[in-house]
Amino acid sequence: MNRREQTPRSWFWRWFLNSKVVTGLLVLLLILCNTFVFTKVAYLLTPFLEFLAIVGLPIIMSGILYYLMNPVVDFLEKKGVKRVYSILGLFVFVIGLIVWGVVVIIPKIEEQTISFMDNFPSYVKVVETSVDDFLSSPIFSQVQDQLEASWDKVLSSATNVIQTISKSTFQNLGSFFGALASVFVAIITMPFILFYLLRDGKQLAPYSVRVLPTKWRQPTLRVLNDMNQQVSSYIRGQLTVAFLVGVMFTIGFSIIGLDYAVTLGIVAGFLNLIPYLGSFLAMIPVVFLGIVGGPALLVKIGIVFIIEQTLEGRFISPLILGSQLSIHPITILFVLLTSGKLFGLPGVILGIPFYAAAKVLIEAIFDWYTDISDLYETPIEPEPLALAEPEEEI
Repeated sequence: MNRREQTPRSWFWRWFLNSKVVTGLLVLLLILCNTFVFTKVAYLLTPFLEFLAIVGLPIIMSGILYYLMNPVVDFLEKKGVKRVYSILGLFVFVIGLIVWGVVVIIPKIEEQTISFMDNFPSYVKVVETSVDDFLSSPIFSQVQDQLEASWDKVLSSATNVIQTISKSTFQNLGSFFGALASVFVAIITMPFILFYLLRDGKQLAPYSVRVLPTKWRQPTLRVLNDMNQQVSSYIRGQLTVAFLVGVMFTIGFSIIGLDYAVTLGIVAGFLNLIPYLGSFLAMIPVVFLGIVGGPALLVKIGIVFIIEQTLEGRFISPLILGSQLSIHPITILFVLLTSGKLFGLPGVILGIPFYAAAKVLIEAIFDWYTDISDLYETPIEPEPLALAEPEEEI
């Protein structure tokens, strides 16, 4: 007889907790109560949030680099290289890459960005002329007025947005320099955090669970390991895919002779960190330049985009990412929309790994609840009664 059968259930358990509806309502009530209490005492968390805003950026940056560099450190350690030496060697390699980027890549991006900003007014005129010529075709003769009005509204809205951004930029210079100072502090402190993460990261989870009761330590460690596996797989895979996408777009744009190929390729790689939407967002400025360059260039851009999407969808993403997260695409889109609305661009980039970690935690809690609850037990089907055989007549 198992432990559950030996332990008598109270009347509260039998009448209330032993019901899925009541349990769901109780959980919902607890969530609403906690939310209400949080809204009333949110000011008490202000110092903690300010502290988190200071240390959050270097910790996130260190965590991302940790997931990228830790497999290399583990590999070198298995080959007999001391962990500290491999960490220092990786630091030297990364510093070399940064110096190379500052010397070679950054000036190229700066040159192309300045050139684009200088030529932007003429580009707008060319695009406007092309759109007017397109709308003047007989196909759009019936709706030409409506389309022209819509185009004028789009141009006026874009102009207003640019003016608003310019005004807000000058008005928020103090906030800008404050954010710049925070980034500078994060860059200075991040290497120290990263070093200790790479050196002692394996001891972090076992040390953290020491405060828990003994019987909770192993289950908690399993959950933490699963969360770490989900987040690390996603970050490494997504950054690798984004890098390869940036390289493919840069090579493709350079082959077809598109201006600002390096900058557009880097932007495309960065935006590819946003699942499903990144590549299409990256094509907006590319299509804009394609309209300026003419139909032939626009067709070439379309070919580059089709080739990139085919390689990414058929080979790169399945090989690198696979189905590690087991998250439905619709769920990913909802997470992106919600996290982007709440936290902006950082939320869009980091929303998926945080959701994956939260999913592991919620599934572990649900599994624990199904083990202690009678609500999810498989009902025992009664064995079919054997038919009595008729007695033989004597």
